[in-house]
Amino acid sequence: MMLCLLVACQVNKDVAREQSEHLQKVKKPGAEFVFNADSAYSFVARQVAFGPRVPNTKAHSACAEYLKSKLESFGADVMLQEVELTAFDHSILHAKNIIAQYKPSLPNRIMLCAHWDSRPFADRCSDSLRRNEPILGANDGASGVGVLLEIARIIPMLGLQTGIDIILFDAEDYGIPDHLDVPYVDDTWCLGSQYWANHPHVPGYHADYGILLDMVGAPQATFYQEIYSLTYAKKIVKKVWQSARKCGYGAYFVSDRGVAITDDHVYVNKLREIPCIDIIQWDPDSDSGLGTYWHTHNDTMEGIDKNTLKAVGQTVLYVILNE
Repeated sequence: MMLCLLVACQVNKDVAREQSEHLQKVKKPGAEFVFNADSAYSFVARQVAFGPRVPNTKAHSACAEYLKSKLESFGADVMLQEVELTAFDHSILHAKNIIAQYKPSLPNRIMLCAHWDSRPFADRCSDSLRRNEPILGANDGASGVGVLLEIARIIPMLGLQTGIDIILFDAEDYGIPDHLDVPYVDDTWCLGSQYWANHPHVPGYHADYGILLDMVGAPQATFYQEIYSLTYAKKIVKKVWQSARKCGYGAYFVSDRGVAITDDHVYVNKLREIPCIDIIQWDPDSDSGLGTYWHTHNDTMEGIDKNTLKAVGQTVLYVILNE
């Protein structure tokens, strides 16, 4: 009897300790729902395994089907916006914007987005003979999508009273390449988001705000406050950067002004008038400012760091949890 009582007391103490430890964890920002960096990393790797996701290729079509089915498996209502877009060289791109809706009937909405295509050129590659080859785009494209897929997996568990739309834009990276003697033309980048902004998946679509993820997986990446984001959505920049600090990721989210970067959020702001920010790596020490791997054949899985994926994913998760 004494042994049983002692065991019971010990069990009760263990349970109490576990409950106390759980409560302490829950008190930490965003700890109720932990962003799984291993899972996000696997989603990035799966995209890269298809090869370069350039419009009009088999890899592109196969990856589109994967993304659509994966989002559906996470409980989203998924729409495929298929459209023919004209590139800078007048070629026709068979593009696919992928839209995943959670609680589409709710009027208040948050838009999370990334581009899922990869660059058809390695125009910043040191080997001039390889500049016309497409890149794998592990960070430039796949990293943002990988983070959003992990968030999509978690969303059904959150019990949110705000609708979430995850939009994966196509043909973002088909802009005029640096290495070709081609006259500059405005608006050759971000073709998928331009189309969507003019032809949203829901007539008159609006969201309270948007967050764009681009190049969010490099080791020790820093995310400065991008200028277009500050111009159109300063309150959202403040909300996200404060959330990052609360989650312990202030070293990644630098509270300094960066530069103006033409990315999908520009057209979401200008054409759709949705305040949208861009979480995008800014590396003042690199020639381009966007990392030494940018638009080269070095943009591979070797350049993806789980800690960075975690910093971005947990921050975005904290933001939507606190709406």
